Amino acid sequence: MSARPPYPRVRRLRAVLAASCAALLFTTGCSFGEPEPDPAGEPPNLPTPSTSASPGGADRQAVTTVLAKGLRVPWGIAFLPDGGALVTERDSGRILQVGPESGPDGLRVRVAQTITDVAAAGEGGLLGIAVSPGYAQDRTLFVYYTAEQDNRVVRLQLGGQPTPILTGIPKANVHNGGGLGFGPDGQLYVSTGDAGERPLAQDVKSLGGKILRVTRDGRPAPGNPYPGSPVWSLGHRNVQGFTWDAGKRMYAVEFGQNTWDEINQITKGGNYGWPQVEGRAGDRRYIDPITQWATSDASCSGLAATDRLLVTGCLRGKRLWVLEVTDTGTLLGQPSELLTNRYGRLRAVAAAPDGSLWVSTSNHDGRGDPAADDDRLLRVVFAGGDGGRS
Repeated sequence: MSARPPYPRVRRLRAVLAASCAALLFTTGCSFGEPEPDPAGEPPNLPTPSTSASPGGADRQAVTTVLAKGLRVPWGIAFLPDGGALVTERDSGRILQVGPESGPDGLRVRVAQTITDVAAAGEGGLLGIAVSPGYAQDRTLFVYYTAEQDNRVVRLQLGGQPTPILTGIPKANVHNGGGLGFGPDGQLYVSTGDAGERPLAQDVKSLGGKILRVTRDGRPAPGNPYPGSPVWSLGHRNVQGFTWDAGKRMYAVEFGQNTWDEINQITKGGNYGWPQVEGRAGDRRYIDPITQWATSDASCSGLAATDRLLVTGCLRGKRLWVLEVTDTGTLLGQPSELLTNRYGRLRAVAAAPDGSLWVSTSNHDGRGDPAADDDRLLRVVFAGGDGGRS
């Protein structure tokens, strides 16, 4: 099969990213230490910024800037209209506001709010965060966290009292899910885990082991496959990250058990097989993943889309996997890896308004080997690749 030129949007993206890479090689990034609560709202002292370039497989190059240091299990990242971001810390229950203002040595950071009833334990705690599509007017955001009795989604304005909108999601020491995001349809999507109770994933009446689709008030969204139910898809073991591509197709990354971790294209009412299936099975009752990896190379949590690329951050695999997809959402070529073993366990991945990716490390999550400046928030810009293939 002969090669053909890259798709126009991919060419434009690569040109922008290449220019950004060149600029980053001659500039420094922004870093800050672990923010301490300050009644006056003053930013913490910021350490020296750092930027590094690294190869990413045979055909891709990454430039990584350390934006933040000394965090404790940063889990979710959501961007504000002004270009700043809100970042959750799983174990502390804090929501951090990062930028867009600069302090004397880098981005200004402050503790925006602490969710006091977070019951962090094991994989549970303050997890996903989503900013309202109308945030500039309504100042509203949504967070997913583990409480004393359940996992739940709440709605709030910064500084205000959280209002629960979706409760009763099964909780456990493991498999709490936690992903949160608004889809292209304006509805709120929520990913949950099976809480270690495998049959829940196939039980339509349970909120465990599902991707849910709800309104801003937490009610089942119109058009869901099961009338009166928030369930959008089922048969999931533990989904933490999901995203949509430019064609409005939804993808989710899933933790397998001992053999295969997956990326799936999510469809209305789709059944993804757990616990009967792990990885590809060729069983017509269940939807096979678009790609899968051995758990030692993956155990991926966050997922983001930029143009035709899907990028997922992996914990046990200590790397980013980058996939290029076609107009129909199928995999184009083979995935390539980035940052392997450079920063330890990688968790959140979010597409920033400037076209870069923000990635968080998770070396303080009880399963990592933290360095002195962990956990970190990274900015990643990449370029390269051989373009589209026919």
